[in-house]
Amino acid sequence: MVSRVLFSSQLTFPAKPPRETPIAPLTPPRNVLSFSFRSSVDRFAMRIVKAASFTRTVAKVDGSRDEEAISRKKLAVFVSGGGSNFKKIHEGCIGGSVQGDLVLLVTNKKDCGGAEYARSNGIAVLVFPKPKRESSDGLSPTELVDVLREYGVDFVLLAGYLKLIPAELVKAFPKRILNIHPALLPAFGGKGLYGIRVHKAVLASGARYSGPTIHFVDEEYDTGRILAQSAVRVVANDTPEELAKRVLHEEHKLYVEVVAAICEERIKWREDGVPLIQSKDNPDDYY
Repeated sequence: MVSRVLFSSQLTFPAKPPRETPIAPLTPPRNVLSFSFRSSVDRFAMRIVKAASFTRTVAKVDGSRDEEAISRKKLAVFVSGGGSNFKKIHEGCIGGSVQGDLVLLVTNKKDCGGAEYARSNGIAVLVFPKPKRESSDGLSPTELVDVLREYGVDFVLLAGYLKLIPAELVKAFPKRILNIHPALLPAFGGKGLYGIRVHKAVLASGARYSGPTIHFVDEEYDTGRILAQSAVRVVANDTPEELAKRVLHEEHKLYVEVVAAICEERIKWREDGVPLIQSKDNPDDYY
């Protein structure tokens, strides 16, 4: 039983003036919290309805509006394993639901399933970090940043990448690196909590809900600003494997939705530094 929740932190707006950011901050005059229950199984969505619009539009003489064209974004994905989220994002790019192109696959395991998939689909594969026993292979942090820039990468997407992102990369791509974690952060995150370990910790805690979190990446494990979450109900006799399967199903949907929003430039930053996603169907709505 699954409940989809897309939200970002607490819903309060400070009185202090916003700091300058490369993305226009959201400064609405009011906010309204609303819930819409979609079915009898507690499937619900939470969103913030805003009065201000941030659509990139051009006014016409007759009063109608046309959206400005937004160029396709170049994406780099980091993986350490099979890369199922990477594959779903790639499918979205090919199918047209994501206005972006996967130009690079970065991995710390050059023979992993994600790397094999990339090679079979004509996507360049890079190894990072340099393996300790193979000095001739792999890139240094500075070299990695240089290569990403050479490829014109707009956004970096972590999809099951188990290495800490170096400070050089975080500084080179501020607010342009995303990660997906298989639990509802800030709970069940941090160094050593990945894969099946996360689901075991959730069940041991007695939590009634789990689910994926997509967040911006900083220089620590799982501490960046939360962008989106999707709640998955924990059932009485769950096993870590069964819970992991249901959470992964939600990951595949949520990551594609968020990457689509990123590529369409629908991420807006609130005064207090909380990122929100602008609705594609109604530009006055944010969640």
